[in-house]
Amino acid sequence: QVQLVESGGGLVQPGGSLRLSCAASGGIFRLYGIGWYRQAPGKQRELVAIISQSRSTNYADSVKGRFTISRDNARNTVYLQMNSLKPEDTAVYYCNAQRASTREDYWGQGTQVTVSS
Repeated sequence: QVQLVESGGGLVQPGGSLRLSCAASGGIFRLYGIGWYRQAPGKQRELVAIISQSRSTNYADSVKGRFTISRDNARNTVYLQMNSLKPEDTAVYYCNAQRASTREDYWGQGTQVTVSS
């Protein structure tokens, strides 16, 4: 029902910035909470940031103060602005859309972020 496409990943030096985008289609975007997750090789998938229907946000402690999640409902897009990137941020980043009332849960294909000198 809902398709999610991440973009904006790439190779960046430590201390640099990237902005990830998650474009949604096939659903009423404003009804979904959106989360950014990441998974590094050999590590568990972890929640990075979430933004609710009401635009309340939560962040993993490891990214607080460096990452900002936002949403543009008119464009059906969620962004993750990543500043002061560290090698530990290297992972595949996935966006996830959830709608608790209908128990919907959708994932994008992921975008690779590599932080290296």
